[in-house]
Amino acid sequence: MVSNHLKYLENARSSVAEKVRSLRIQRRWGQKELAEKIGFSQARLSEVERGAGSFTAEQLLLIAQLFNVPVSQFAPRTRARVVEHADLQNALVRLGAPQLQERDDILPSERLDEVARVVTEALVTGAPRLIVALAPVLVQQIDRVSLPRLSRELRALGLERRLPWLAENVLEAIRRQHGADVPRELASRFRRAETVLELWLEGERRRLDGAEAVGEDLLDATIRSARTAAQVRAEASAISRRWGVVTALAPADFTAALEAARAGS
Repeated sequence: MVSNHLKYLENARSSVAEKVRSLRIQRRWGQKELAEKIGFSQARLSEVERGAGSFTAEQLLLIAQLFNVPVSQFAPRTRARVVEHADLQNALVRLGAPQLQERDDILPSERLDEVARVVTEALVTGAPRLIVALAPVLVQQIDRVSLPRLSRELRALGLERRLPWLAENVLEAIRRQHGADVPRELASRFRRAETVLELWLEGERRRLDGAEAVGEDLLDATIRSARTAAQVRAEASAISRRWGVVTALAPADFTAALEAARAGS
């Protein structure tokens, strides 16, 4: 683990140096000009740009401000798909799903600052472990999420069935906690989330009852043939059949996520 961290730090130092040099050249600034702006000598800046030194956190923030770029621009580049999912997983952990393992070699991304963006991206990925992790996240963050806004965004992506499907699964998972030995503060969060989800779902059912029917949503990435789709459809939960979402995920999976988050908190 230590060697992995050291390797990441070396990659980070190299990535920062390369990006700062590139931005400086694009702006047509000499080393002396940038050095003066950040309180460096030209010799020291030259050393850092060669990867033989590093900036302080404050200096890096100042550089990001000078070039008008997010700090994440300086992070080491890895495979985009791996980074995207690892970053999303870390965001889910921070928002209330501690049962997921947080990776400490991935920097936070500005695009995942909003709870709504995290929920949307998790639903779009279709990754089961990320989707079920939304159960404790919604419980913890329900007052920071606009369900109507989320619904509009997913509708624009052609995924309008996923949010009500998620909401009803989480609602059922919360109801299965009734009677359990739950701490008072968490029980209060359960009640709040249950109320918000239930009221929104009532309106969503009415809206979709009068809407033009759309095709099924094949959520599971493992569905690659009509035969597989038929098998998953036949074993789907009542909630999945009701919303036309073809997936093996069921209320029990969301219930397990709530219980795991409670145990891991």
